[in-house]
Amino acid sequence: MGNIVLYIEDNPDNMILVKRALESRGYHLLQAMTGLDGISMAEKEKVDLILLDINLPDIDGYEVARRIRHSSKPALAYIPVIAITANALKGDAEKALAAGCDVYMSKPINIRELWARVEGFLPSEN
Repeated sequence: MGNIVLYIEDNPDNMILVKRALESRGYHLLQAMTGLDGISMAEKEKVDLILLDINLPDIDGYEVARRIRHSSKPALAYIPVIAITANALKGDAEKALAAGCDVYMSKPINIRELWARVEGFLPSEN
């Protein structure tokens, strides 16, 4: 099985798009619809990379990133986190990076950019 990517995203259309895009490159996608579910999944499962929406229904992605970085599971301090968000205001990228994200991408999702960003951390098997 390929590298495991956790996608924390509440929009089903975005989830389907990213699932298809990454699975076509040999990645396995775990899915969480809320920030708290995403944190729980990251702590329980083997995860190689996290894609993180910022606007979630329970806690925002900034808080999710902070909790992941300070998790009792030491490996999560080093797992790459890519923020993917519709927030495009000045300072949003800096806020995501300060919360613990490694990369900031804006929506709508550009599949080629997504592939390039993910492959920068996890070379695909295809």
